[in-house]
Amino acid sequence: MKHENANRVFLLNKDGKPLMPCRPRKARLLLKSGKAFVVKKYPFTIQLKYGSYGYKQKVSLGVDTGQRHIGFAIVSQNKVLHQSEVELRQDVHKNLYTRKIYRRSKRNRKTRYRQARFLNRVHGKRDGLWLPPSIKGKVSHNIAWIKRYLAVLPNPDLHIEVGKFDMAKMVNPEISGKQYQEGSLKDWKNYEYYVLARDEYTCQLCHKHGEGVKLVVHHIVYRSQGGTDRVDNLITLCTNCHTTKNHQPGGKLYKWMKAKKKVTKQLKGATFMNILRKRIMTAFPEASFQYGSQTYVDRKNLLLPKGHFMDAIAISGIKSVGQLSDTVTMISQFRKKKRSLHEATARKGRKQPNTSSKRNEKNTKHARGLWLNDYVRVIGNHAKGYVKGFKSNGYYVYLTDGLGNYVLNNGKNYINGQQCRLIMHNGNWQKAEQKLSLYKFK
Repeated sequence: MKHENANRVFLLNKDGKPLMPCRPRKARLLLKSGKAFVVKKYPFTIQLKYGSYGYKQKVSLGVDTGQRHIGFAIVSQNKVLHQSEVELRQDVHKNLYTRKIYRRSKRNRKTRYRQARFLNRVHGKRDGLWLPPSIKGKVSHNIAWIKRYLAVLPNPDLHIEVGKFDMAKMVNPEISGKQYQEGSLKDWKNYEYYVLARDEYTCQLCHKHGEGVKLVVHHIVYRSQGGTDRVDNLITLCTNCHTTKNHQPGGKLYKWMKAKKKVTKQLKGATFMNILRKRIMTAFPEASFQYGSQTYVDRKNLLLPKGHFMDAIAISGIKSVGQLSDTVTMISQFRKKKRSLHEATARKGRKQPNTSSKRNEKNTKHARGLWLNDYVRVIGNHAKGYVKGFKSNGYYVYLTDGLGNYVLNNGKNYINGQQCRLIMHNGNWQKAEQKLSLYKFK
């Protein structure tokens, strides 16, 4: 790879003020000669030990916000200096739900004589700023990562894509006027009464109805799989069809879920983007905002493929792409801290939950001087990776390359811990440089 087309490294002067990003080769020379030192890992930033103010050019930062991926692009004139993509965790909601079940179960066992205390316990709901923790985390990460890049760029122009969705019109394109105030449950006590009446009190699987047939309301996409209580996701079944066997893989209800029978597109993403738009506009009033429709046109005019960081390039306001980096920095979030006494989620290369292991610790956080998510080097094959887990009480280590792939050693996905040399301790983020030729464009 030619160094001219590599992602630039962020640079600060002696006083901590941002300079123009430099080439990786120059950054390596500065670090080797002792003229600079590393001050940030994400994004990777070095600071000079000697005075320098440098020549600063006009820089633009393009941001493609999202609930799963955030795309970033830093451009100057017609050159793309840096492009990256941040992947956020998607398991927070599930973990919060699991914790809630454990806490309620424990309270019921230990203090069954006490009144329930889980209602109306949230502070700040009335001020209009409260958000569910899983959503708040994603919103906070969008804002925090934008601030991270702004802090290492010399007076950049900020361009952000936001989303604004009319969810009622997404469900019913013909909606207008007072119909916005009349939802699908208008004049109905709750969704169960509505669904039963809509399906004419008939099982939608065996089509039985009448006296003696017990009916229930079923979630087509299971709640455990992310299904919601929207009436489009509910259907009427009889108790003879609503069985455990039909819910399991191979069953009729399971096939329904996989086919998402009668279900319209979920509105979770649209809801999040509406929330994020307001928070982003409040946090960065100086930014230039645009919507996805304009980004689509700009990206097509620039002849760029579909990708989160490619969208960010189009958002940045660049008129033509004269130079594009050969790589993209992929940053992902890693769940590092856990308080569980036993490991119920597979981490040691297993495909099934680890509930039966007896010889090994099930939630090993550190061993032989290495901690989870440490960045290490393997002696012998010079491979590098992040510590994902431990085996045999820490004697072996599982390493990943930052893209989710195991670092193999003689065909095995675990490595002797004595062969690993620590490069740096890490937080809960991982980074990897991926070639554009290997990136999966949409």
